[in-house]
Amino acid sequence: MFRFVFLYFLIQALPLDAQFFVNLVDFNGGYTRYLFNLSHYAPRFFGPEDTFVNWGVVLVFAAIGSVVWSFRNDSKTDYDQLYYWLRVVLRYRLALGVIAYGFIKLFPLQAPLPSISNLNTAYGDHTAWKLFSLSLGIVPNYESFLGAVELVGGLLLLHRKTATIGTLILLPFLGNVFFSNLAYEGGEYVYSGLLITFALVLFAFDAIRLFRLLSLELPASPNRFYLVLNEQWQRYGRLALKSVFILFTVLLYGFTTYSTYRNGSVRFPKTPGLPGAAGLYNVREFRVGGKTLPYAKNDPVRWQNVVFETWNTISIKSNRPVSIVNTVTEKLPATDRTGGSTEEDYEFAGSQGRHYYRYTVDPARNLLTLKNSNPNYAAETLQLTYTKAGNGQIILAGLDEKRDSVYAVLDKINKKYLIDEAAKAGRRGSLKL
Repeated sequence: MFRFVFLYFLIQALPLDAQFFVNLVDFNGGYTRYLFNLSHYAPRFFGPEDTFVNWGVVLVFAAIGSVVWSFRNDSKTDYDQLYYWLRVVLRYRLALGVIAYGFIKLFPLQAPLPSISNLNTAYGDHTAWKLFSLSLGIVPNYESFLGAVELVGGLLLLHRKTATIGTLILLPFLGNVFFSNLAYEGGEYVYSGLLITFALVLFAFDAIRLFRLLSLELPASPNRFYLVLNEQWQRYGRLALKSVFILFTVLLYGFTTYSTYRNGSVRFPKTPGLPGAAGLYNVREFRVGGKTLPYAKNDPVRWQNVVFETWNTISIKSNRPVSIVNTVTEKLPATDRTGGSTEEDYEFAGSQGRHYYRYTVDPARNLLTLKNSNPNYAAETLQLTYTKAGNGQIILAGLDEKRDSVYAVLDKINKKYLIDEAAKAGRRGSLKL
């Protein structure tokens, strides 16, 4: 039995497939994203996504390996040293996983504050995963608390004598992550489940002793096994490896995560938008091909309202269908040299009701060039001139994605948002909207 368990968890924990080595040479996006991708490694034999089928493959490999091992050496039954090293591998592998997630929660990068477009999207137009992420994003202090819990558990794993305390903290935490992902249709339930199995193996080492001591109130024998390192290079090598792990996984990763947080959310573009334009706009007048379209909620062509973000995103609400980008994992996106995302973006993933466009500004010609951010509409481009008419009014005119003429008069709405007003008023303050 031990041989099977040893091989199974060793295969799950050690980098044995090509994806790890792809991540190993992918430096795009900075050190924070680099280490996060390495920490998120798990053996995958059927595509890039995590599935429980991969666990079945590992089970088969472990079963075959244990049979071969039994034929080659059936007499040995003392596996204390192998068990010790298995716990070492699982301790540091689990620590790497929870520390990586802990820092992006401590400095709230995993779930940012909602954008203006998110706040002006109907509740029912979000997927369950997006609602969960937005709900976490509006309480950054709670998100930071969750990150601190995860970090404390991960740091306790780095010392053999406190590892069991670390697993006692992490097991309920990871269990909550697992069931939250199941309930909200998230994409991390397989990976969080894997981390739970690592924690269970580590906790099992002291589980019976704790049960006897705390539940039965009987004496419990302490664990007196320790690894003897006779050679000086072995002792110094152990300290060096542990120091390198702490340096790169805790100190450097923590510093770069904080620096990334200080530079703004990684979930949204960093290219500035049209100066002074950010906000929600009602579409007072709308024409296509010279024909005026009156407001109609069910019209698939007429714009209902428009949002200018502080970055270079414009979102347009209409009754035109949206092919949803259903990104449900918490991966950190890579960025190009201008700070724009090169992957599916958080702001429109898991939402319908609005079309999102990244735009560039030609101030000499007062020209906006809009490209649909959704990869399902990658060829869609609009070219619109803009005129700021005063009193918060913007007039857009040009060609839409069908090369028809389009003209829209936008009136800015000075809308207040409860989450902003509540933050200003404080816990005991009064609110007026």
